[in-house]
Amino acid sequence: MSMVTKTTGSKAASSASNVLTSKSTGAASRTAAGSALTQKGAPKEQTSARAATAASKVLRDGRSSAAAKSAAGSALSQAKGKK
Repeated sequence: MSMVTKTTGSKAASSASNVLTSKSTGAASRTAAGSALTQKGAPKEQTSARAATAASKVLRDGRSSAAAKSAAGSALSQAKGKK
């Protein structure tokens, strides 16, 4: 079983923070941003399947902000891949 050792970078963490503090953010964006922020400086943390699904939805949704997409991309890059 391989372990993902990536962490959320400063730019993505800042975007995630902005997403979480925005009043107009949807549930999927909040889930993905929370996952990305949890993984800031924590290489042993991995994105859950639920958060990865939410991140995927955010990336596919044309209404998502750039900050939400940045946080979602970071969270998704730290998800364990399907084998």
